[in-house]
Amino acid sequence: MEIQYIHSISEEDYNRLRKAVGWSEIPSRQAAAGLKNTTFQVVAIHENMPIGMARVNWDGGYAALISDVVVQPEYQGRGIGKVMLNQIIDYLYSSIEPGERIMMNLLAAKDKELFYKKFGFEERPDESHGAGMSQWIIK
Repeated sequence: MEIQYIHSISEEDYNRLRKAVGWSEIPSRQAAAGLKNTTFQVVAIHENMPIGMARVNWDGGYAALISDVVVQPEYQGRGIGKVMLNQIIDYLYSSIEPGERIMMNLLAAKDKELFYKKFGFEERPDESHGAGMSQWIIK
């Protein structure tokens, strides 16, 4: 199976991938703005169809938020998520100078923590950090 990796996705395909893994759809205006303002994104393509995506928002300093790491269920377990996450990490690493560092943050989907641990991510809370937290603002 040949997978290509590109760096853009439509809001329609983005929402289709979100729905494929049971996540909520993002309104088109917000999805388009979010994708446009993403620092770097990776999209996995099989037979001209997006089957996975991941993106990162980075402030250009030390803080980066990895989000929307998604692979269609029938393609999971084939290393696609690993390639996408490695491309994001490589992008961030290549963007800093010797002696600099970036804190990569993410909120893992339930039961996906082990995947991220393989990349060196640490679960929270631990002896040094409190729990990660989030909140939706809904109008």
